[in-house]
Amino acid sequence: MSRKAGLLGVTKKLVLLAGITLLTITIIIGLTFIFSQKLMVSWLCMFCGILGGFVSIQQRLKKISDEELQILSESWFQILLIPIYGGIFSLLLYILFISEIISGQFFPSFNFPDVPKTGVDSEYFKSFFTDTYPSSGKELAKLLFWTFIAGFSERFVPQIITDISKKTDLSIK
Repeated sequence: MSRKAGLLGVTKKLVLLAGITLLTITIIIGLTFIFSQKLMVSWLCMFCGILGGFVSIQQRLKKISDEELQILSESWFQILLIPIYGGIFSLLLYILFISEIISGQFFPSFNFPDVPKTGVDSEYFKSFFTDTYPSSGKELAKLLFWTFIAGFSERFVPQIITDISKKTDLSIK
């Protein structure tokens, strides 16, 4: 197989999978608004990370070796692996944001549901995941940007985790 044919084949797979991801996002967001009128921000974060992973692969295609191109062109799994990691990393970053382990003017801030006077229970946890939202449209935009970056740059979130563990003296020795 020629390099050109390999690039074309991988690009077609990426476009197809990214299209399926966008369609899935649209359906989930649409169904969410139709049935519960609440958007699950965690889903949105995960899908932004997945899309970031697809864009990352496409951006790197021309620079990869012939051997890596051969592997990508022959395997759907290898193409999906980076976007799946992107989705996982974007969820981890979301957790870092809502826990305020990472905060500041460049990072999103959130509004949280009130903790009930009777204490934390299963209803509160459900409410936490359905009623925790970025505090404004601008904060939502920051969240979407950073979760896309989490998927696009596969070393971004692992590096943050490493830096946090060093600062808190939790690093494995």
